[in-house]
Amino acid sequence: MKNKRTMLAALLGLCVALPQQAQNKSIYHKGWIDFNKNGVKDVYEDPTQPVDKRVDDLLRQMNINEKTCQLATLYGYGRVLKDSLPTERWKSEVWKDGIANIDEMLNGVGGKSHRVEQMLYPFSNHAEAINRVQRWFVEETRLGIPVDFSNEGIHGLNHTKATPLPAPIAIGSTWNRDLVYQAGTIAGQEARALGYTNVYAPILDVVRDPRWGRTLECYGEDPYLIASLGAEMVKGIQSQGVASTLKHYAVYSVPKGGRDGNCRTDPHVAPRELHQLYLYPFKKVIQEAHPMGVMSSYNDWDGVPVTASYYFLTELLREEYGFDGYVVSDSEAVEYVQTKHRVADTYDEAVRQVLEAGLNVRTHFTKPADFILPIRRLLEQKKISMATIDKRVAEVLRVKFRLGLFDHPYVEDTKASDKVGGVDRNMDFVKQIQQQSLILLKNEGNLLPLDRQKIRKVLVTGPLADESNFMESRYGPNRLEKVTVLDGLRAYLKGRAEVVYAKGCDIVDKGWPATEILPSPLTDEEKADMVEAVQKAGDCDVIIAVLGEDEYRTGESRSRTSLDLPGRQQQLLEALYATGKPVVLVLINGQPLTINWADKHIPAILETWFPNCQGGTVIAETLFGEHNPGGKLTVTFPKSVGQIELNFPFKPGSHGAQPSSGPNGAGSTRVLGELYPFGYGLSYTTFDYSDLEVTPLEQSTQGDYTVRLKVTNTGKRAGDEVVQLYVRDKVSSVITYDSQLRGFERVSLQPGETKEVIFHLTPEDLQLLDRNMRWTVEPGEFEFMVGASSQDIRLKQTVQALP
Repeated sequence: MKNKRTMLAALLGLCVALPQQAQNKSIYHKGWIDFNKNGVKDVYEDPTQPVDKRVDDLLRQMNINEKTCQLATLYGYGRVLKDSLPTERWKSEVWKDGIANIDEMLNGVGGKSHRVEQMLYPFSNHAEAINRVQRWFVEETRLGIPVDFSNEGIHGLNHTKATPLPAPIAIGSTWNRDLVYQAGTIAGQEARALGYTNVYAPILDVVRDPRWGRTLECYGEDPYLIASLGAEMVKGIQSQGVASTLKHYAVYSVPKGGRDGNCRTDPHVAPRELHQLYLYPFKKVIQEAHPMGVMSSYNDWDGVPVTASYYFLTELLREEYGFDGYVVSDSEAVEYVQTKHRVADTYDEAVRQVLEAGLNVRTHFTKPADFILPIRRLLEQKKISMATIDKRVAEVLRVKFRLGLFDHPYVEDTKASDKVGGVDRNMDFVKQIQQQSLILLKNEGNLLPLDRQKIRKVLVTGPLADESNFMESRYGPNRLEKVTVLDGLRAYLKGRAEVVYAKGCDIVDKGWPATEILPSPLTDEEKADMVEAVQKAGDCDVIIAVLGEDEYRTGESRSRTSLDLPGRQQQLLEALYATGKPVVLVLINGQPLTINWADKHIPAILETWFPNCQGGTVIAETLFGEHNPGGKLTVTFPKSVGQIELNFPFKPGSHGAQPSSGPNGAGSTRVLGELYPFGYGLSYTTFDYSDLEVTPLEQSTQGDYTVRLKVTNTGKRAGDEVVQLYVRDKVSSVITYDSQLRGFERVSLQPGETKEVIFHLTPEDLQLLDRNMRWTVEPGEFEFMVGASSQDIRLKQTVQALP
């Protein structure tokens, strides 16, 4: 540790060639900083002044170069920035006049990060490096405008040895608001300790096509669930004095055909569906949690790029939803206005469109000058007004003032940063959120939990058993010590049972994905691998098969055309089943899979999604009953990709069957129903629902409702139940969804224990968009339904909303 600190001090001395007068500037005064170095406390430098007055004062002092620099991102070291710390040549770069934000600065991502290991960890070293960069902008630019240091955070803060979360689809599967708030709080704490001031999380995209690769990075398919958990994440992050930036606004998650990569366009979404499904989480979270940032997406809607849409960025976002932060573009969103969407004939025209639409800050993996210089040209050519630029700059500055950057621009106690957060310090939480994300899909004959006293030999097999690449994300913590499922089982059963391992097959075969439509015969090597696994199963008591996808098979730019187990994994599973040994299937995957054969034949199936670095430990403990899986699905599992879209919520009749007779034809030509519905998940115990009471049963449309019921653990093990409340509008002026989620609560119960669960519904929970596209509660009957999934409804009560 001492050597690392000495090395960092040396680097700071060598790389930061600041003029001596800059080092000695007496701009720091008690209670204020003389950012413009004029010896006078200007309004913008006075912490006692209202934010709007400080913004106006600073804006009046800014020249065109300084204003335009507040409208671009500088990607950090290893991305765009070539220097890990300030150098003399920064004085000749465009950011000599400031910059809006520096993204992913020294966070451990990228091939060059190994060159600056000592600046990444311990946290205090990073805080000192960030301070040095910030000090350059404060002391060496004319007005001293501080930088907003942004960083990704959907899997936990994107930094070396920060606290990891499982994939967001797994976070959603916890259905636990308090846990998500805690996750946000930890990310915010670590960000602040490290010097980051803006965390790009949560993702509020609504998954409606499970082929889409980024399904794993979303909370699920239901807008209410996404909004509820997203609000908690924002509140947690911002409780620590850093900004939360929502992703990806808007209609990003349904590109045509679920295609990602170079596609990401043409969502087929009707206007009413746009507002009821895809915009609902953004509106709800903005109004409830007040995030300071929103990231605009690079797709279009109804022929207009979202990032160039005044309707999306101004009319909806600011005027209707009340957003008062700044909008940053997703990478290349501005460029796509010209290159992909072709609604601008030049890049300068694309820049004009996005600024007038409401974009504040452009982000891309190129130099910020690529955006800043076109703005200056547009101003010079009178193609954009200074009033527009002033407005965009003011919105950025307002966030910086709200963050306290003009009062406390530095990490003030860098040594204290080593006492905050980190994976080791938060290990209990890392395991807890992993535990609560696991979903039991099948447990025939109560095969699970396995009895450690009776098991003498276990075969662990499958290409994911000894793999860990999915435990780290480009958008999460890095350089973690990871525990695979094989490692976890070996450690858990050490001294009690023998664990043998055979890979069985690779994750994919050589010709994949083409072999999904044109199968090829097994090679001799593939046959030998399967034979080895089958032979090793011969004297084992149980087989634990770990199958699914890794990070190279799903994720950003990795949409799929099939949802079957990839490669030879299905053939391996069938060969294992043929041994006659009990088989437990552990799924590691980033999207729903069409595991119809497994559901029919394999007695026990545990869904784990993409677990965090402690996945192997927690999965092993859960298989043997140390934890009782209580997660629930937040996405529907179809039986076939031919059924897509098949999801929740859905319109009446859209999931209907085929008639067996009648004048319009009859027959049985398609597979019906889902494999596992939204909200589904089993437990090692059982639960009973009783004593539903709804008050009042009759009132005017603007009244609130209270829903009470009791839940009892009727089994022999402690466990968690996620109680779900759905609402059905029986008759309406427009077609509404068959039912909609409007409440949920995760309840922990000991054997025989009963708890009362209470939900409170407001008129907003009963609203629809009428024929004039106005939100309203219509008079009529509403059915309140409580259950263990969207299909497992246990209790019902109808209420009457009067005119």
